[in-house]
Amino acid sequence: MKTTRIVQKILANYESDNPGTKANLARMLMEGKLGGTGKMIILPVDQGFEHGPARSFAPNAPGYDPHYHYQLAIDAGLNAYAAPLGMLEAGADTYAGQIPTILKMNSANSLMSDTAGKNQAVTASVSDAQRLGCAAIGFTIYPGSDCALDMFEEIVELRKQAAAVGIPTVIWSYPRGEAITKDGETAIDVAAYAAQIAALIGAHIIKIKLSTDHLMLPEAKKVYEEQGIDISTQAKRVAHCMDSAFGGRRIMVFSGGAKKGADSVYDDARAIRDGGGNGSIIGRNSFQRDRADALSMLSQLVDIYKGKA
Repeated sequence: MKTTRIVQKILANYESDNPGTKANLARMLMEGKLGGTGKMIILPVDQGFEHGPARSFAPNAPGYDPHYHYQLAIDAGLNAYAAPLGMLEAGADTYAGQIPTILKMNSANSLMSDTAGKNQAVTASVSDAQRLGCAAIGFTIYPGSDCALDMFEEIVELRKQAAAVGIPTVIWSYPRGEAITKDGETAIDVAAYAAQIAALIGAHIIKIKLSTDHLMLPEAKKVYEEQGIDISTQAKRVAHCMDSAFGGRRIMVFSGGAKKGADSVYDDARAIRDGGGNGSIIGRNSFQRDRADALSMLSQLVDIYKGKA
């Protein structure tokens, strides 16, 4: 595998990382139909933990089978497939070496009470990632939760363990919890803050949600207005979040969210592309569709990120 100049430039931003970690980043960046472009599409399938099996897979019943998702990511030419331990183990031998995988190491569930606090349980280890040949580990943090500090400390330790054996870290940074209003979960000032926190913790790849033009934090709102920060379009908001990820020195992909119309998915991808984002991590909007429809949509997304659509 020969890396492109674009990928080499991205890797140069990770100045403290060892060759193993950079090799795994290159492995994902060079994979699939977007290989070498600096853009990425990742398939995440951890929703069974969060939402339960019927809500996740009944809309497209073949998705109950973990092999379905491996094959979808491979056939669509995606950069990587992310899932919790059990799902990766269920296809690890059949699909060994065919698609870079990301071990999602913590998860929440919908069976806990509202008083439990917004938190996730650690459900896997770095040694599991090594055993399964994963290209990265993944971890969710909830900035704004009363449990956030514990989550930060958990991923800092896991990141340290992973980096020591050449495995990069992907952080899902989702504002949520006691300090965040519902509108604030996707407010631009909060989204940019979430990106900055993930970068500061040491994420190699950051995953956040696309944001609205809402400003939740009064002190931040003053600065946005005084400095004239342009948040008028989705592309401008993506660009602002990229600035918050060390001026674009960290790879950032954006969540696809709940299933919606294909045109909305395409519009999101164009905004991510035009704002300088690195791509999409798109789960329910792909695996809840019929396989043929999902492959068609993912092919169109590839064309968008290549500037062809």
